Amino acid sequence: MTRFDSVPGPILDLPTPDLLASDVTRLIQGMAWVREESPSVPPEALRLACGCSTFVADFFGREPEAARSLWRSGELDRQCVQGEIERRVRAWVGEPATQEELMTALRRLRRREMVRIAWRDLTGTAGLAETLDDLSALARGCLGAALDWCHEALCERYGVPRDAAGEAQGLVVLGMGKLGGRELNFSSDIDLIFAYPEVGETDGGKSLDNSEFFLRLGRRLIKVLNETTVDGFVYRVDMRLRPFGEAGALAAAFDAMEAYYQHHGRDWERYALVKADIVAGDADAGCDLLRRLTPFVYRRYLDFGAFESLRKMKALIDDEMRYKGLENNVKLGPGGIREIEFIGQVFQLLRGGRDPALRERGITTVLRRLGQRSLLPDDAVDRLLAAYEFLRRMENRLQMVADRQTHLVPEEPAARARLAWSMGYPSWGDFHTDWQHHRRNVQAQFEQIFAAPQNGSATGDGRGDDASRLRALWCGGLEGGEAQNLLSRIGFAEPEAAVNLLRQLRESQVYRVSSEIARQRLDGLVPLLLEATGRAVRPDRVLKRLVPLIEGIARRSVYVALLVENPVALSQLVTLSDASPWISEYLSRHPILLDELLDPRALYSPPDREGLVVRLGEELGQIDVGDREQALDRLRHFKHAEVLKVAAADVMEMLPLMRVSDQLTWIAEVILEKAVSLCRRELEIRYGQPTCVVGGQRRVAGFAVIGYGKLGGIELGYGSDLDIVFLHDSEGERQLTDGDRQLDNTVYFARLGQRVINMLTVLTPAGVLYEVDARLRPSGASGMLVSGLSAFSDYQENRAWTWEHQALVRARPVAGDGGIAGVFNRIREQVLRKARDPEGLRLDLVSMRRRMWGEHGTRDDESFDLKRDPGGITDIEFMVQYLVLAHAAERAELTQWTDNIRILDSLSKCHLLPDRDARDLQDIFRLYRDKVHHQSLQDRDAIVDARPYRQERERVRGLWQSLIGDDGAAKESDS
Repeated sequence: MTRFDSVPGPILDLPTPDLLASDVTRLIQGMAWVREESPSVPPEALRLACGCSTFVADFFGREPEAARSLWRSGELDRQCVQGEIERRVRAWVGEPATQEELMTALRRLRRREMVRIAWRDLTGTAGLAETLDDLSALARGCLGAALDWCHEALCERYGVPRDAAGEAQGLVVLGMGKLGGRELNFSSDIDLIFAYPEVGETDGGKSLDNSEFFLRLGRRLIKVLNETTVDGFVYRVDMRLRPFGEAGALAAAFDAMEAYYQHHGRDWERYALVKADIVAGDADAGCDLLRRLTPFVYRRYLDFGAFESLRKMKALIDDEMRYKGLENNVKLGPGGIREIEFIGQVFQLLRGGRDPALRERGITTVLRRLGQRSLLPDDAVDRLLAAYEFLRRMENRLQMVADRQTHLVPEEPAARARLAWSMGYPSWGDFHTDWQHHRRNVQAQFEQIFAAPQNGSATGDGRGDDASRLRALWCGGLEGGEAQNLLSRIGFAEPEAAVNLLRQLRESQVYRVSSEIARQRLDGLVPLLLEATGRAVRPDRVLKRLVPLIEGIARRSVYVALLVENPVALSQLVTLSDASPWISEYLSRHPILLDELLDPRALYSPPDREGLVVRLGEELGQIDVGDREQALDRLRHFKHAEVLKVAAADVMEMLPLMRVSDQLTWIAEVILEKAVSLCRRELEIRYGQPTCVVGGQRRVAGFAVIGYGKLGGIELGYGSDLDIVFLHDSEGERQLTDGDRQLDNTVYFARLGQRVINMLTVLTPAGVLYEVDARLRPSGASGMLVSGLSAFSDYQENRAWTWEHQALVRARPVAGDGGIAGVFNRIREQVLRKARDPEGLRLDLVSMRRRMWGEHGTRDDESFDLKRDPGGITDIEFMVQYLVLAHAAERAELTQWTDNIRILDSLSKCHLLPDRDARDLQDIFRLYRDKVHHQSLQDRDAIVDARPYRQERERVRGLWQSLIGDDGAAKESDS
């Protein structure tokens, strides 16, 4: 049975267990104040609280006045509001004259508050969240009050600690673990780290350098909290998590802290810092410290090494539990609290660098976020949350018995009866059943996530044996014919070449100079890679393609760990590399994309345009506004990831040709729109918005990007440049920005265009976004980078060349102001519909075509350049453009579209091209473009064997001859 959904706390009407009944009765009868306060003290609640906690019973029995005061205050019946406990601590402590008075006040307050918290928890008045928050608030309040008093006391003697600039310095107290996460348990140590911002010295007559001042302050603070007196203690303080542990300085300057974690920080310290929070001291300085430590905790890439690190940590814990016989430890034992925390925190360490929303300190929030992001199934999240609540309540009930730090489930029958009763169960058996149910759920989920990667599997087909032998081969244990026979058996056709490749990799400089952990991870990966490659269609080819990738990621061992930890990702890597050398090379240049292989469903289903907008918004929403460097990296990662998805779906034949170009074009459009937005925001922060006065009305001037060529024609391919033109609509009077630093709008828009180009083309560690060609603007490279609409219109109407009107056929707005887009479309239609001399137009096109072929054609009867040679893509594009320019004056519908396929449809409907001719050109155009995409994915240019395309080429050349009447390029070729 499972009772956790219906039992928020103990049930007051449960009978007292027989083993406890007489003791409970005797305890309550000895409390005279209870009889005096009766009937306001509910007997069932008193019986339950005192029966389940000797700590509560002792307080009520030995301190009747304190108990009476607590009861009459009404605090046992209501929940504290935010900040109330901290204010109560300050009021209770007051202004003690001596350290001893401070210590006494804190201890008495702590005992009173702990009784209040225990009462509300045990009687079911408070839920788990309230109990943990109150316990954490009490600890933070005591820390803050104690630190402030100790700081003032030391300043009176030595002066105020200051940095070199004279700024006062304060201690920062970082709370680690459950204190930092506001999840403190009932009788817990508090793990602290002390730090201060800058070196310097105090300004008193008896001066100390800051390191000595904060050392003394830390020691005094620990004494106030930790020392046991007749009133007990406040908190046991553990400082072993500080840099260099017990051998390190008790308090360190921020620079020293940052240097330590950068050069000496270990994986378990990253785990410890996940929950770190400022719990006392200088909060502003503490935030700066946490910001500086964030890159150590959360890596920018997906850090699959976290699995290995936490797996090792858990193994050490398990060994200790078994050695000490402590398997029934509710925190550290199998299926315990620590396993739940590890499940959440491994995803935090893994993905927190890319997803700041996972940088939460509270484990319940983290688990819910993992469910929202589909990183854990919803039912798994529900089971883990239910188990966490059960186990944390159980942990607190164990500790509330005597205010003693324990996590062990007792063996004595009476103690077990008390635990079951405190948890709301009528018997130990009922409780034990649910406890084991939760443990099994946690353990199953933990083992599923942290299962160690296996080198092969014992499937009965010999592969299990092969796996161990592959490890031996990589490590040098198999040589010569034995190694070749093994590789031959698992699928390699050229085993000798494969052995040589592996030997070169193992003897390479990359492998030899790698760190020990990097080599260990590589030693784990290569046998897995060989086994997966052996199942490929062409294992030898795949291995040749993947060795450069392995060399590239060998020193960045987190990527190696990703492939070791994820058989699905490794399998997808092999499959895609088998199908396309372009993809394997793309991944080699951008190994951060390996994480895209984790989910085949997303990998082979690239999002539509709306989905791309959402994804890019999420990607950039995770960085600070104004962080240009991060924005550049995020834009590049977005582009690389989305292009990889298109290529993967393309190479596996899951996307038709037209959708491939659509996807690649959408990616470019979404990036351009965001680049314009980011660059405009940067300029507006400095100069304000560009404004102008037209007809007496002031308005904000707009900016737009016009796409030409393949971008305008929605025909982008892999690696295509972007042909773009920038336009603005500033006109009239007072064309100036409205900021404190005014700029002429012409200068403003020129800078905006330059910034957009820079954002797209600047080389960063993540590469470039796109190569950009802006030479199609009016007057080409000698013209203004950004043209006004009126100047653009005048140029197109009166001075543009025929080839510029050809380019206009495939031009369309792709980003920026919608109003400018509408005006551009009207200008485009007007220009394209101009009446033209057909013969002059024909001669211009023939001349241009001859020049292009003369500069770029192959002149080789055995080869065919799909793009440039006669009968290729360019001839089809020229014919379409010729027909549009020659006939749009009479047929406005010819200006509606910018892509060749739909323009050919329009030409057919207008009877300017016979249906059969239009369909043939469409089919040939698709065939050529499909082959160009395929060539790109095979890392080849667009030049192919001419023989398979003779029929299509002749059909295109024949149509050229009939439409334009002079196959000049073909004649020159034939000669």
